[in-house]
Amino acid sequence: MNHDPYDDAFIAGWLGRVRTIAVVGASPNPARPSHGVARFLAAHGYTVFAINPGQAGRNIAGLPTYARLADVPEPIDMVDVFRAPEYLAAVVAESLALSPRPQLIWSQLGVRDDAAAATAEAQGIAVIQDRCPAIEIPRLRLPRLA
Repeated sequence: MNHDPYDDAFIAGWLGRVRTIAVVGASPNPARPSHGVARFLAAHGYTVFAINPGQAGRNIAGLPTYARLADVPEPIDMVDVFRAPEYLAAVVAESLALSPRPQLIWSQLGVRDDAAAATAEAQGIAVIQDRCPAIEIPRLRLPRLA
């Protein structure tokens, strides 16, 4: 898939379809974007899990925090990645090891690795790169989940 443009309907469709989101690289620091985005997604009605090995067992943004994706106690629909681009392939590999697998891997602003995206897509996982759901949801005027 070409990851330069995304049709608004494609983004809106995914954000309307997913319900559980794991935020990889969630920070306990309220000033960090990952903290605010995790809180925003939870307030918007998604079930959100923070992923941060150094904070496992604590809360980030009031959310349960796990060391790795495999530790999350329920299926994950979307993996939202707040890690540098060179770590995206490892997050894809970790996502592919899950059962069931997530439906979508979303990488945040500035995070893009087309080879990692191709690996995920070849295994049936959709990918959105270099975007932020906390920007897209209000831009697209998506309603809060019920």
